[in-house]
Amino acid sequence: MESFWLRPRSPGMNRVVSVLLYHLAQLRRHLPRGRKGAVLVAVGAVGTLSGAVLLAGGSVAREARPFLCTATDDVPQRFAAIVPGCRVYPDGTPSAMLEDRLAAALELYRAAKVRKILVSGDHGAASYDEVGAMRRWLEERGVPGEDVFQDHAGFRTRDTMLRAEAVFEVRDAIVCTQEFHLARSVFLARRAGIDAVGVPADRRAYRAMGINRLRETYARAAAFLDARLLHTGPRFYGPKIPITGDGRATRDDSPGS
Repeated sequence: MESFWLRPRSPGMNRVVSVLLYHLAQLRRHLPRGRKGAVLVAVGAVGTLSGAVLLAGGSVAREARPFLCTATDDVPQRFAAIVPGCRVYPDGTPSAMLEDRLAAALELYRAAKVRKILVSGDHGAASYDEVGAMRRWLEERGVPGEDVFQDHAGFRTRDTMLRAEAVFEVRDAIVCTQEFHLARSVFLARRAGIDAVGVPADRRAYRAMGINRLRETYARAAAFLDARLLHTGPRFYGPKIPITGDGRATRDDSPGS
């Protein structure tokens, strides 16, 4: 994976890094020299970073909270459901988390809460296809192919939401994902310009939830930076395929389509 520090940074990122380095340098000037001073600088840097992570994550949660529903029955109607991708096994079977996200979208579709379903995930290699597995799962349960749209370049939640708005012209949506991931997903969808609400897809106990929740703490901070400060775009955009049309037009193996 490409190192964060080796990626080209936007002017916004350069400003953030410059401010952090400036304050660390100012702190260092007022501390003892030698090992003790270095330790104090390191402790101060870790404390500052941890505080910033928590503040940014809290901002994401607060902004999304009014738009989070507790159950399918409480969700207002929207035109589309957005299902972010998750792990798919080599035989094409969705992982437990992904299957539950799809089940939530299917329930919304059957209840006429949504008219279309946008499945978005990683199809960056021919050997790994999240969105194809998601589409097949829905079609096997009765959702017509024209109502399932595939986003082959949903490599991150940020990419999924920006592409939903720009490529698929989604204007309003219900996001279907697990509770720990829901606030960030809705935050990013609304920051992308989508009138989004979220419904939790938790239907069982999942493995490694402690790790998932810890990772989400930092992912929320990154989402805050991406959406509020850096305004980073997705890896790909591509030609427009309006969600109001026929989902079968999205059956393309190209990662950028």
